[in-house]
Amino acid sequence: MKVLVLYRPNSEHSRLVEDFIHDYQARQHSGKLEIVNIDTRDGMAMASLYDIVQYPAIMVVRPDGGIVRAWQGDVLPLMSEVASYALY
Repeated sequence: MKVLVLYRPNSEHSRLVEDFIHDYQARQHSGKLEIVNIDTRDGMAMASLYDIVQYPAIMVVRPDGGIVRAWQGDVLPLMSEVASYALY
């Protein structure tokens, strides 16, 4: 499983998301974490593909590309919750 983090680096939420990314990588060992800038062509395509309409967004994705769980909006999930979905 991999964990995708879609956000805008130059937004009011960037510090919160970057702290989450740093802490998750430091504490969790489950799933690969991939950071995606929503302002890039690839980021916009990924958001469209997964029907993401609020940012920041965190998704746990299976190797075949299917979404296991997604969180969107201002309130970030607990790191332990993301890690538990990333284990499967």
